[in-house]
Amino acid sequence: MEKAEEGDVSLLFLDASHFVMGCGFLGRIYGRTRRFVMTFSGRMRHNVLGAMDYVTKKVLVVANDSYITATEVCAMLRKIAAAYGEKEVHLVLDNARYQKCQVVRDLAGQLGIHLEYIPPYSPNLNLIVRLWKFVKGELSAKYYSDFTAFQQKIDSIISDTDGNYKQNIDSLIGKGIQLFHDLVPIGKNTFATVAKGSPITTLVTANVFGVQYKWSK
Repeated sequence: MEKAEEGDVSLLFLDASHFVMGCGFLGRIYGRTRRFVMTFSGRMRHNVLGAMDYVTKKVLVVANDSYITATEVCAMLRKIAAAYGEKEVHLVLDNARYQKCQVVRDLAGQLGIHLEYIPPYSPNLNLIVRLWKFVKGELSAKYYSDFTAFQQKIDSIISDTDGNYKQNIDSLIGKGIQLFHDLVPIGKNTFATVAKGSPITTLVTANVFGVQYKWSK
């Protein structure tokens, strides 16, 4: 992150979000009287694959109304390469199959884009997830009778993340990430950490319902 802020590298976060036009964005109404709220009857959705620049908050987008696949990820890689030219690019993304397949890896290598896969079950490390939550919040409590209007609203928010919405996005996305050092691996995807200045004296092992646990005391 520091290197990105200093301009030495470009750091981007990639993820897909699926905005379904329906009751998911109506919000909640509480009261003693039953209220009926209009909603769209279909299940049309706007799929957005976004790559957000950590520094500028500008988002590159590949969107459709069908599915996000390796084809869309490759299209995004080409967009990133065209936008950043010869600059060193590090792209943070999760381990979805369509993002980790050999086709995507090969193209990233050809374009000189470094793919940084986050650990499994760690969506909080992919900061663009916070952007998607913000966009869905902006869609709440409003009825959209037309799918085109629904799409345009989503696209208008995403295209303005480095403009009118930048202050909002900056407040959500920053350096507020807790880093752990001196991790002790205790399983394939599980780690333990020891308080600084407190060396491990005893490592205790337990097996609960087939899951192994270890801790120090």
